[in-house]
Amino acid sequence: MTTTVPAPVTGTAEGSALEAVFLDMDGTLVDTEGFWWDAEVEVFAALGHQLQESWRDVVVGGPMTRSAGFLIEATGADITVPELTVLLNDGFEARIGRGVPLMPGAARLLGELAEHSVPTALVSASHRRIIDRILHSLGPRNFALTVAGDEVGRTKPHPEPYLFAASGLGADPTRCAVIEDTATGVAAAEAAGCRVVAVPSVAPIEAASGRVVVESLEQVDLAFLRTLITRMN
Repeated sequence: MTTTVPAPVTGTAEGSALEAVFLDMDGTLVDTEGFWWDAEVEVFAALGHQLQESWRDVVVGGPMTRSAGFLIEATGADITVPELTVLLNDGFEARIGRGVPLMPGAARLLGELAEHSVPTALVSASHRRIIDRILHSLGPRNFALTVAGDEVGRTKPHPEPYLFAASGLGADPTRCAVIEDTATGVAAAEAAGCRVVAVPSVAPIEAASGRVVVESLEQVDLAFLRTLITRMN
């Protein structure tokens, strides 16, 4: 259900209430949300249907089955969810094969977390085959644990992926910081009891209790994350 990389979890950062950091992938660490939409547009065009731009906000950040089901219902396309899922993954994988741009500040933040031995997990709604491809760009050594959308019973917006990550790292969810770019991911993290930093990519996200909204990962560092946990506990 998970992939464990060579770097072991050695415990929490000394002197900090922060026990672990969980990061979403698409739109948070890598600039790929547009890749998914382009793949969806291309697949449905081949099926004889044109997607409406307004649907983009509906499918962003959601589990593959939900997004595929919505688009099939909205267009009336003659295809099943499993068939569409394969086509979308194929289209997306072809795009990331040409290179995956990291979001501004992503490499610096991951490096800082690794330098200070902060247990870190990648928690994504994307399937394992996609995560493993993108990990080459992110550096698998930066994550003690990775959780894919097709490896949990219920994916985002259900809290299970984040609860599973917390359990896997032996961390208290209320002392974990989550970085997400969509309302779906934020809902999952908050339902798990985590503190959330939202970095909106496609659709806006409002600030709320236990949630901080920033414009870029360049505004996030370890000191920022520690402060978020400390003031909430």
